[in-house]
Amino acid sequence: MTIILKDEDLVGSSVMKVAIDAVEGAFLARAHGKAVSPPRHHVSFPGIGDLVFTVGGILGERPLAGFRVYETFDGSEHSQIVAVWSADDARLKRIILGERLGAIRTGAIGGLAIRHLSSPEANIVGVLGSGLQARTQLAAAAAVREITVARVYSRNEINRAVFAREMQLELGIDIRPAESVREAVSDADIVICATSSNQPVVTASDLRFGAHINTIGPKTLKAYELGLDIADAAKIIATDSSEQTRSYASPFFLTGSGNEQRVVELSDIIAGTALGRTSAAETTLFCSAGLAGTEVVVASAIFDSL
Repeated sequence: MTIILKDEDLVGSSVMKVAIDAVEGAFLARAHGKAVSPPRHHVSFPGIGDLVFTVGGILGERPLAGFRVYETFDGSEHSQIVAVWSADDARLKRIILGERLGAIRTGAIGGLAIRHLSSPEANIVGVLGSGLQARTQLAAAAAVREITVARVYSRNEINRAVFAREMQLELGIDIRPAESVREAVSDADIVICATSSNQPVVTASDLRFGAHINTIGPKTLKAYELGLDIADAAKIIATDSSEQTRSYASPFFLTGSGNEQRVVELSDIIAGTALGRTSAAETTLFCSAGLAGTEVVVASAIFDSL
């Protein structure tokens, strides 16, 4: 058995479905006190960058433990390492090298938020951003909802055209490049915001009533991609890790807005101990922070599916 997998081994439509189901199991474990998920840890190399570690796993009948590490060094190539152990017998299951697993994990968490917070009838997606995170978020949305149309906007016209063409081939749904943010999101049931912008690119007035929004990009007071009025309009604001939002170097973007106390754990919504969407007219917001340990659970599930 090959113990090391790479990005090229993590392809195919089935991978995202496996990842979403695995993440849902991890969130239920978290809700029942069976997850290990401390905030990520940065080790600084002055003048060069950081090594960033997320360590965690799940307890129970088949306990898993592991870590993910990535770097923030300058350079044209970046990579990550994910290692997974069976915690009950100390067996190293496998190692994954590359960057795709992290994007799949984040996409799966976004898909889980869409599964539990968007309207069950949601079928139109607006995507802001055209990078890898935008791609995996859209793939996850298509895995949990019957998406018929997606519109994508990013500042680079070529990038959004390439995104639309390639993702339409991958997902088999109608995907169109949009000429503006408003065109992309104005009638969308689901909005995926996956940009690198440090200023808001979308506001509540751009959105339809009852939309669900995933914010994947910057979420600190120094840099955030959503207008704060979206949080004001949201009936429910959820995150995957409140511990992570509290550990940002700069405070979480909702700090001081009056909305930070309203943020609930997605795991509690999934477990039924916190209220989720109750009507199609409610606007809902999910703030993706990156729950530690989920990459370990996703990697293990992918290993088992091969």
